[in-house]
Parts: sequence; C-alpha cells; structure tokens
Amino acid sequence: MEQIRLVDIPGQEFPAGRRTRVLVGPGSPVSAERFVLGYVTVHPGGAVPLHAHEQEEVYLVLSGRGMMRVGGEVEPVEPVTAVHIPSGAPHELRNTGDTEMVMVFVYAPAGVVAHWAEEQAGRLRSSGQAVPAGEPAALARQNKDEQT
Repeated sequence: MEQIRLVDIPGQEFPAGRRTRVLVGPGSPVSAERFVLGYVTVHPGGAVPLHAHEQEEVYLVLSGRGMMRVGGEVEPVEPVTAVHIPSGAPHELRNTGDTEMVMVFVYAPAGVVAHWAEEQAGRLRSSGQAVPAGEPAALARQNKDEQT
C-alpha cells in the first residue's frame, strides 16, 4: 500500500497567493496512471489564476469562501462545494475571504498542467491583469472583458 501524509509534502508556493501540494501524481512519492490529486491552500486575496487545459477537473472546496469562474459563469463557492471543470474550459478560483481557503483538486488524464510553469515564469496573470501575447485567445478575451 502506498501512502503519503500531507505534512510530508512541502508543496510549492505560487505568485498568485497559494501553496499547492500534489498528493498523487508528478513529484509525489505516490503516483497514478490516469489522474492527479492535489491539496491547495489559497491565501486571503489569493487565487488559482485564469487558465485552461485539456484535463477534465474537479475542485472541492473544503474551507473558506471565494468566487469560481468556469467559462463565462462566475459563482460563489463555500465549504463542501464541488465544481466540475470540463476539458478546455477557462477557469479560476479566488479567495474572497479573510481566512485561508482549502481545496482539493483531481484531474485526468494524469500529467503536469502547463499553467503551473506559466505562473511561476510570470506569464499567467490573475483576473483584471493583461494576458501577454501567446496566451490562449479565450483567456485573453475574458481578461479584456474584465478590464472594460
């Protein structure tokens, strides 16, 4: 039996204001062939910035409150809210509260999603900020709509 304890995973801090720990998948001692499972702490005012990828995904908010965008829809999320994100759908999660938000994600197929490296390199922005050239057109259009 493979096991990993959350306290044993240092995780990665991201510029948009969150710490991501992969429990099952790339960089974790536990791997799966078809999916990735992670645990995210979104700091107050922090986010998972607007992005899209081929993987189908689910976010499960365990604590905290925020706003979730999937495609053109934006809705509040609260503890024990699960959100399905279809393959290719632009999505974003923002912590609008004054406490840490904790969420779990699972996506398939397995692999490393490109938006992690894009954010660390400064090429992925939170809502309301310009999207640099080369970003997917759908994301650029959504960001432009927010600025007007």
